[in-house]
Amino acid sequence: MRRLPWTEIEGWENDDHAAALAAFRVTADLFGIAVEDGADPRDFFEAHFEPVELCASEAHFTGYYEPEVPGALAPSDRFAHALYAFPAGIEPETPWFTRAEIVAGDKLAGLELVYLESAIEAFLAQVQGSIRVRLEDGTSLRLGFAGKNGHPYRSIGKELVARGVAPAAEMTPEVIRDWCAHHPEAVQDLLNTNPSFVFFRPLDLPEEAGPIGAMGRSVTPGRSLAVDPEIVPLGSPAWIAAPSIGARLVVAQDIGSAIRGLGRGDLFLGSGPEAGRAAGALNERGRMIVLRRRP
Repeated sequence: MRRLPWTEIEGWENDDHAAALAAFRVTADLFGIAVEDGADPRDFFEAHFEPVELCASEAHFTGYYEPEVPGALAPSDRFAHALYAFPAGIEPETPWFTRAEIVAGDKLAGLELVYLESAIEAFLAQVQGSIRVRLEDGTSLRLGFAGKNGHPYRSIGKELVARGVAPAAEMTPEVIRDWCAHHPEAVQDLLNTNPSFVFFRPLDLPEEAGPIGAMGRSVTPGRSLAVDPEIVPLGSPAWIAAPSIGARLVVAQDIGSAIRGLGRGDLFLGSGPEAGRAAGALNERGRMIVLRRRP
């Protein structure tokens, strides 16, 4: 861990500190800092924090997003793949049925919240932890993370790499979707290699608001970062830099099953297909500097 002067943060003076402060305000009260009205954004961060580089090695950044897909509240030939509410009887820290056992035993019958067009889109919604479902009457349903079955997450992308479908550098959600479209009979077996299963709850959110992060508040596109909370305290600002996303100030406001270790960060990139493509393409090394609260 190494403290840095602000002058050593390349690009600091050119960032949109007001955008970063707007994201920070969302969870500032949970972090224990009051943001005064009219505060100068850059001065605020420099007065309340000091930059600390947690590791000398490169950080690793990926992206996540909120899927936006069509769906229905009742099953049909088109919409046949459900997302489910949290079942009763799951004990904290105690593994429940695996994904394969849930599917084989129809363990979630009666807990369907909404139906999507494909098993892979329902699966990817679980990976992202939130979703906007556009219903046939033109309204939308927002769902957010409600809990898990207690089993570890395993990447189906890595599984396809191991099978020789594509090299790791080329494995994206689009490659996975394409493989599933050409191998419909094998999709469920692929999904079952990930024993983890995510449950959802309806969210009452404004259309323009981001999904709910781990701090119980909406995350902000391009400014909210999922981190390992054992290393980076939730609510902390952090400076990140990588080739495709540039350098910017973000706020650690979320977590993820695969986001573990020093320098690991998952940047929220927004909602819908375009954000999904950007998130799927983001897998880069860069730099992370955490802003530690001054004593």
